[in-house]
Amino acid sequence: MASTNPIKVVEVCHITPSTQSPESAIEISLPLTFFDMFFLNSHHSELNFFYMLPELTRSVFRSVILPKLKHSLSLTLLHFLPVAGNLTWPPHAAKPIISYTPNDGVSLTVAESNNIADFDCLTSNEMHDAFISHPYITRLSAISDTKVSILALQITLFPNKGFSIGYSTSHAAVDGKSVTMFMKAWAHICKHDTSLPPAEFSPSYDRTAVQDPEDIGTEYLKRWSGMNQLAGLDARSLKPILSPEVPPSSVRATFEFSHADIKRLRVRVLSQYGKERKPIHLSSFVLSYAYTLVCIAKARGLTKDDKIIFRFPGDCRARLDPPLPTNYFGNCVMHQVGDLDVEALVGDDGIAYVAQKLAQMVKQLGKGALEGAKEKLAKNIDTSPRTLPIGLTGSPGFDLYGVDFGWGRPEKVEFTMLDRSESISMIDSKDGNGGIEIGLVLKKHHMEIFQTLFVEGLL
Repeated sequence: MASTNPIKVVEVCHITPSTQSPESAIEISLPLTFFDMFFLNSHHSELNFFYMLPELTRSVFRSVILPKLKHSLSLTLLHFLPVAGNLTWPPHAAKPIISYTPNDGVSLTVAESNNIADFDCLTSNEMHDAFISHPYITRLSAISDTKVSILALQITLFPNKGFSIGYSTSHAAVDGKSVTMFMKAWAHICKHDTSLPPAEFSPSYDRTAVQDPEDIGTEYLKRWSGMNQLAGLDARSLKPILSPEVPPSSVRATFEFSHADIKRLRVRVLSQYGKERKPIHLSSFVLSYAYTLVCIAKARGLTKDDKIIFRFPGDCRARLDPPLPTNYFGNCVMHQVGDLDVEALVGDDGIAYVAQKLAQMVKQLGKGALEGAKEKLAKNIDTSPRTLPIGLTGSPGFDLYGVDFGWGRPEKVEFTMLDRSESISMIDSKDGNGGIEIGLVLKKHHMEIFQTLFVEGLL
């Protein structure tokens, strides 16, 4: 019989930046930019990497793998000191900051699964209960209302199956590209027994190029403070206020678009689009997101009285003037937010309708990344009746299946927080052949309909 407690916590430790360098003894304070303020009280990002090692024993895990992961983590934190620090709002400061002081560090939970069958479940694409993922992620801790850790990690052994490395991180401190940079730096240092990450994974913390002449950051801060007070919290609280509970009977599943699927979708949309309209760029992102939105709307039985608010992040590093370096560490994304007419969405030309909207928004992002930035936060949290918000997290450009610590590529990468964030995930496929992998959480009966629509629609 399976254990009622899915994991056994073996150890909770505090990993500090390596003291081999005097760098660990310095203090760092980073101001938050308006990009950071946008995510100030939003839900934490949670992601898990599962690595398959069928012959992995407790002895090898504890004597070889775990010590190597801990040591390389300490070395990596030396290059990412803010990650070891905290998001804090000092009593007399007008705005929150990121602060690192000596002896700050990252909480690392080491656990062992009591239900090793979970590994097969969690590494498959098949439908399974959403809550199965939860024990394998350590939630980010709030030290106080005005002080929150930036990163928490959990390494879990699945005896004779493999292990997982999961993180929870504050979105107010880092965006997806930044935390992926950290994970790749850690993996590189671990795999190659070095103390230095390659230049592409060495972070830049220079915030001077992020200008805010319209004081957008203050506008975001006021909105979050107001929402805190409405939720009965202190106006200066940094705790997340947008983390709904997982709906009962929620299930998680992964769906893949092959390169051939995307090519067929492109041909189909172009045939529906009509020669009289201006041509649009039908990227893999546009096509896969459009197709997924249509399947979700149909699976949930939405009608013309419903409305979908969809959003996706756009990386602004190269779109600012002057542009930021690609290794800029922090937040530098702006959510593009739009709404969809459900009647058109579920019609015969629904995919073409959504694809056109998405393509136009991507094009607009290239022209004016910050256009309408002040209003974006209000749109992003629209709670109007009969409004279904659908966000998107991740990016095919992150190459998450390339995070190899020396024991092979991940068998599966999972965005654990999807069941609390009303989002879908999108990353590159594991096989690296130009496909797209979509992860989502729905109620079971909706997921069953979605699965049928998704599979049959690609035939």
